[in-house]
Amino acid sequence: MIKVESLEYKYKDGTKALKNVNIDLDKGNIIGIIGSNGSGKSTLFLNILGILRPSKGTIKYNNIPLKYDKKSLRNYRKEVTMVFQDPEKQLFYSRVYDDIAFALRNLNVSEDEIRKKVELILDRVKAMDLKEKPTHFLSYGQKKRVTIGGAMVVDSNVILLDEPTSGLDPAMSEEVMSIIKDLSNEKKLVVSSHDMDFIYEVCDYVYIISKGEILGEGIPEEIFLKSKLLKDAGLDKPWLVKIHEYLGIPLVKNENELLKNKLIKESI
Repeated sequence: MIKVESLEYKYKDGTKALKNVNIDLDKGNIIGIIGSNGSGKSTLFLNILGILRPSKGTIKYNNIPLKYDKKSLRNYRKEVTMVFQDPEKQLFYSRVYDDIAFALRNLNVSEDEIRKKVELILDRVKAMDLKEKPTHFLSYGQKKRVTIGGAMVVDSNVILLDEPTSGLDPAMSEEVMSIIKDLSNEKKLVVSSHDMDFIYEVCDYVYIISKGEILGEGIPEEIFLKSKLLKDAGLDKPWLVKIHEYLGIPLVKNENELLKNKLIKESI
């Protein structure tokens, strides 16, 4: 669906933020982009969204190179949307309902259709009780859910999520994880996060980026076993991978699999 080919991005001072980046988002339903601070993750997302224009290389959507005129970008962003790390950057209205309805009103959708879509989305992100609340009274986690809802409402095919669980308590992180898993059944998701446990559980393919370059890629069960690669990228291993290596028990994808696995119970 989206392919990044030989992408390079330079800042105005000549610093290369991205170097020969190649990514194929058809390799999974939930793609993880991981790297330490300053690795280029956010710059890559802004290039994919079309906010930044590559110095070299191409971004293709359905095998068609991205164009940067206003009309082309407007049409592209109906298909590809982004949830920023800071939800404050995406809350435009004082009432939750109006904020989620914002994009639909810009597309001249009827108010009756808007009501149906907004209520459906609020239900899916478990925020129906927030419908009439002022956005500035919401908790950080509630704002995260509302901004995810705002990205979902336009029926885009691809959603980029920058640090979706950052700043959330464990319970709220679990809620967001559940929303993302549910959403992946119908949309392509690209997730950036510093939480390796989260990435390991939700993603089915991972790219590791460091200093603007892709150091490695693969399925989580393989990529997180590569100790040198992770060390070079300044990343830690998920706890499930650690106990697999330290205790010699089978490698599982999540905590539920761990608790249900008979071989693990026998080895403890």
